[in-house]
Amino acid sequence: MSSSTTSAPPPGTQEPPPAPPPRRRTRSPSPTGWRRALRKDWQLYSLAVLPLLFFLVFRYLPMLGNVIAFRRFEPGGSVFGEYWVGLRYVEMFLSDPTFWQVFRNTLWIGGLTLVFCFPVPIVLALLLNEVRRRSLKRFVQSVSYLPHFLSIVIVAGITMQMLATDGPVNHVLGWFGHDPVRFIQEPEWFRTIYVGSEIWQTAGWGTILYLAALTTIDEDLYEAARIDGANRWRQIWHVTLPGIRPTMITLLILNIGTFLAVGFEKVLLLYNPLTYPTADVISTYLYRTGVESNSFSYAAAIGLFEAVIGLVLITSANQLSRRTVGTSLW
Repeated sequence: MSSSTTSAPPPGTQEPPPAPPPRRRTRSPSPTGWRRALRKDWQLYSLAVLPLLFFLVFRYLPMLGNVIAFRRFEPGGSVFGEYWVGLRYVEMFLSDPTFWQVFRNTLWIGGLTLVFCFPVPIVLALLLNEVRRRSLKRFVQSVSYLPHFLSIVIVAGITMQMLATDGPVNHVLGWFGHDPVRFIQEPEWFRTIYVGSEIWQTAGWGTILYLAALTTIDEDLYEAARIDGANRWRQIWHVTLPGIRPTMITLLILNIGTFLAVGFEKVLLLYNPLTYPTADVISTYLYRTGVESNSFSYAAAIGLFEAVIGLVLITSANQLSRRTVGTSLW
């Protein structure tokens, strides 16, 4: 049995030195992350051009006009006002009792809308999630989504026709021996009418986000809850609600940010001088003051005050949500 042996090099010869490693070519520095993503998916990013232009033209550029809150503006003169007046218009609306009445009305209607309109889509989504017949589920979804696609003018017209003195609601009240009620002309009924119509119009559409969030919950969590003996109510409380909590918190923060921006169009279509004591809000007051009375600087000062309060509310809600539940917008 032979074994292989390595023969030594003959005398006078040397092994050649090892070849040097190949030199790496110096590459140009790679583009940054956002440039690489933009170059790769530029078709998708191009879809955002028109929305960005919309917000730039109709949301951000008009902010320059807030300067007339501190300058005297006259129609036909300079766009940015004629001369500087300082905090004159701010002092005017802070000492105006009509403004504070309008401010209280805005708080009332905004608070009632938040309290009643925010939880209704959650409840409706939970109920739809428990429906097992797909035909019934689709029918309820279609019926509840439909009011969202109606114009504000149509919604206001339907509301006024239903609550008119000779409308269906008063006909039903007449069957029980009740005298006709002037719902549209009575100030104490306006907040109920507004909140009720808002729930009818927005509840179905608001369930879409919650139904989408419900589909992301792992079914194994429900299986584990059933093994532990949890009934349907406990499964909803311990599994379903925590699963959609980020969506709930996000929408709540956004609703709080628009707390004072009560629907201008619907209020303008539903209210009348008889219901001003409870129906007049900041947006409609700005419309009458700025457009009808030509007090543009005074209206700009009130609008700037409303925007500052909205910014404080959404920032505070975001910080509170981050510290308490760990979910926030930014």
